Amino acid sequence: MIAAHPSLAKRLDPLLTEVVRHAQAFGGTAHRPSASPSASPSLSPSTPPSASSSGSASASASASLSATASSSAPASAGASPAVPARGKDALADLAAAELALVDRRTRALLDVPGELARLLASVAAAGAAHAFLLTKEAK
Repeated sequence: MIAAHPSLAKRLDPLLTEVVRHAQAFGGTAHRPSASPSASPSLSPSTPPSASSSGSASASASASLSATASSSAPASAGASPAVPARGKDALADLAAAELALVDRRTRALLDVPGELARLLASVAAAGAAHAFLLTKEAK
């Protein structure tokens, strides 16, 4: 998306950095997605985070979180939606993707144990803040 809207790079870079850190917190090996204009508009990392590396996570919690996390991963390049032509529309798409992920993470809270639930809740809250920042008019 940044390749399609380079003027948004300064605004998106801190959010993308946070998304990569969130994926790494769940044991993922996230990296920044390519700058291809046809890349998915999601801020989500290309490698889905997994709770399986958390020693306190049960098998069912790991499966639940992995399912939640993998549903946030961008589709393959061939199936990725095109980035909207207008920057404002691209930001709206990113905000909608963040809110959908926040919803999935919030629902997953019921299926994960203590410390993992706290981490997931924190990351969900950060996602809600990202959605707000994406829809807030730049100053």
